[in-house]
Amino acid sequence: MRRSVRSFGGRRPAFTRNVAPGIHRLAHAYVNCYLVEEAGSITVIDTGFPSTWPHLLLALDTLGRSRGDVEAVVLTHAHFDHLGFAVRAAEELSVPVWVHSADHHIAAHPYDYAHERSRLIYPLIYPRSVPVLSAMTAAGALWVRGIDDPMSLPASGTLDVPGHPSIVFSPGHTSGHCALHLTDRDTVVTGDALVTLDPYRGSRGPQIVAGAATADSPQALASLQALAETGASVVLPGHGEPWNGGIRSAVAAALISGPA
Repeated sequence: MRRSVRSFGGRRPAFTRNVAPGIHRLAHAYVNCYLVEEAGSITVIDTGFPSTWPHLLLALDTLGRSRGDVEAVVLTHAHFDHLGFAVRAAEELSVPVWVHSADHHIAAHPYDYAHERSRLIYPLIYPRSVPVLSAMTAAGALWVRGIDDPMSLPASGTLDVPGHPSIVFSPGHTSGHCALHLTDRDTVVTGDALVTLDPYRGSRGPQIVAGAATADSPQALASLQALAETGASVVLPGHGEPWNGGIRSAVAAALISGPA
C-alpha cells in the first residue's frame, strides 16, 4: 500500500511508502533517496543534500522506526547531490557509509569530479533546468561535506546490509558508479546511471545524465546493458519518478535519447 506523507512536487520534500515492496522514496529538491526495510532495520540509499537530514528523520518516524534502526548508508556514487548528509549519518548514527573505491576521491572532495562539458552553459541552452538547479542550490548543493575513508563497495556480489542488494557496477556517470538490484523485490535502484529527470536539461523520461555531470557518456551508455540484465520490473532512479515499465524498456528509451 502506498501512502504519500508529503507531496509538493520535486522542489519540496515528498515521502512515498512502498514504491516497491519495503522500499520507500524520499524525494527532496529533485533528488531521490531510498529507505530499504528488512526485519525492522533500514538501509539508506543515497543521501541527497545536507538539508535532507530532517526529512530523513521524519521519514523514519513515519515508518515507526528510530535512528537506531538505520544500519547502513549505501551511495550509488559520490556526487554532491547524493552525498549530502552522509557525514552526518556516519557521525550521529554511527553507521558505515559504502561507496565504490573509484569514487572515494569524490566522496572526500565533492566538487572535484570529471565531467565532459561545462555546467555553465546548460541553464542557457535548457531553461527548464533552471528551477531544478535552483532548488538543488537552495537545498545545500554548495555546502556538502566530504567523507574520508568510507567503506569500499565491491563491484559485484551481494552486500550484507538490510535488503541485501546485489551490486551492479555501472561506470560512466562516475568511474565508480554502482546500481543496486534488490532481487527479491524485483527492483533496481539505478542512481544516476539511468534517470527519469535530467537536472541539467530539465528533460523527463529514461535517459543518462548530461555531460555537465557525466564523466564518460559512451561508457555510461554501455553500462545500461548491465542494468538491463537485471530484468527488474521496477526502476528507481536518482532523479525523477519511478519507472514501472521494466528496466529493459527504460534502457531502450535511454539509448534512443542518447548523450547531451
